[in-house]
Amino acid sequence: MRWDALFEDMEAQMASVDRLELESEIAERSRADVAGMGLADRLRASMGLIVAVHLGSGTVFEGTLGHVGAESLVLNDHRHQVLIPFASVSRYNGLGRFAMAEPSSVRRKLGLASALRGLARDRADVAVTLGGATQEAAGLNGVIDRVGRDYFDLALTRPGEVRRAANVSQVASVPFSSLGALRSVRGSEF
Repeated sequence: MRWDALFEDMEAQMASVDRLELESEIAERSRADVAGMGLADRLRASMGLIVAVHLGSGTVFEGTLGHVGAESLVLNDHRHQVLIPFASVSRYNGLGRFAMAEPSSVRRKLGLASALRGLARDRADVAVTLGGATQEAAGLNGVIDRVGRDYFDLALTRPGEVRRAANVSQVASVPFSSLGALRSVRGSEF
C-alpha cells in the first residue's frame, strides 16, 4: 500500500511539472507571436469596428475602419471618408486583439501616393488637415491637382466650390510628412 501511494505521489508531481512546462511554452509562444505582430496587421483585423484615431496635432477622427493600406487607413462615417497616414497618428482606441497579415503583395506595395492619385483623378473635393499645425491653421480645402513621390499639389477653393481656374485662390504643395488627414465626401473611394 505504501508503494502505491508513493508512485501516485510521484506521478502527480510529474504531471504537475509537465503542465507547468506546457503553460510556460504556450505563454512564450504567445509573446513571440505578439512581438512579430505589426500595427497594420492589428488594424487590418479590426476592419469593420468603430475606431477613434488621435492625431499628433490633437485632432480626433472616429468612424468605421474601412480600409488599411501600406501607409494609411480609411475611416468611414455616414457622410465622409477620412484618409489618415499612419505617420500622423499618435494613438488608436477601439482596436481588436487579433492581427491579420495582408495576403496581397500588390496591396502591400500601394502606398499613400496611390490613394491620393485616385482622388486627383476623380477631381474629388477634399478637406486637408495638416499635422502639427494649430487647429485654426490646420485646414485646407480644395482639389488635388497632381501627386508627386512625396508631396501633392492642392488647388485651394472654398468648401463645396467646383475646381475652376477662377475659383482657385492658390495652389499649395503639401509634403506627405505634413499630412494629418484628408476628408472627402463618401463615394470618393481611396
